[in-house]
Amino acid sequence: MKTNAKANIIRPLLSAILGFAITFTFTACGNHSMDEWEDLIFGNSSSSGRGSSSERSSSSEINWEDEREEGEPGIDESSSSATPSSSSISSSSNVVVTSSSSSLLSSSSSATPSSSSIPTQAEIIKGTPVNYQGEVYETVVIGTQTWIARNLNYDASGSVCYNNSESNCAIYGRLYNFATAMALPSNCNSSNCSSQIGAKHQGICPSGWHIPSSADWDVLMKHINPSCANDYDCAGVGTKLKAKSGWNENGNGIDEFGFSALPGGYGSLSGNFYGIGENGHWWSTSQSSVAHAYINIMFYNYEAAYWRDYSKNNLFSVRCIKD
Repeated sequence: MKTNAKANIIRPLLSAILGFAITFTFTACGNHSMDEWEDLIFGNSSSSGRGSSSERSSSSEINWEDEREEGEPGIDESSSSATPSSSSISSSSNVVVTSSSSSLLSSSSSATPSSSSIPTQAEIIKGTPVNYQGEVYETVVIGTQTWIARNLNYDASGSVCYNNSESNCAIYGRLYNFATAMALPSNCNSSNCSSQIGAKHQGICPSGWHIPSSADWDVLMKHINPSCANDYDCAGVGTKLKAKSGWNENGNGIDEFGFSALPGGYGSLSGNFYGIGENGHWWSTSQSSVAHAYINIMFYNYEAAYWRDYSKNNLFSVRCIKD
């Protein structure tokens, strides 16, 4: 009888405690988002590999997985870009000077050094326009180099417009795989064709111009930021080269040199397209392996310009540099 009496007292008490616990749990859930609730459960310990929801959403690390097709290799930060060539690059003798803004956008990445200490150029120096395949291309002089001031829109066999829309070609130029850009056989997308690529390889560029090598890109980046020691992440260069409009979420640049880089996105071998308005990718002639070559990349939400190697089957933009 005593046992039954105790049970009759304990059961209601346990039920009340359990009910209170359930009520408290759902009340707590109701006051927190899913990310916050996960943080309440798992904590914010860095050793767990998880941060708070705000820390995760504001991370300055670039998600390179979004920038390559499934099955492509990851980014090897230990590898190095090609050493800049010691050969000089001639500049145009006919130039026009125009004014340019010298203000800088603030960095969206806390890991990126401020570009306020990078020397500024007060004026855009224009070279002689180039007529090529029915289109007129403005040119700009940047340091010792002369660049065509927009992406190439030459309708080479194998090139495409983003989303196969001609209106995108009119703005961003056409997209090319490596072999097409280099005007080489298609098997160069899966084999090393260095022996067929000269120091100033014309590819699909106009006569007297060539596809930039990694050394050419390095000269450009280090002219803009002489203190840039890490060619894989050159602070402030993207801001100075990006166009003043056309980049998502106010990710525009100041276009200090008239380079007017636009986010033309890229295409994959499977026919998909990614990143228009958000990122721009430009080929170099420099190969990192039989199936990969280096490209220069800029993002809407980063000040820097970056080097990475990607599959030669991908479709990227082309800029031409004067011989």
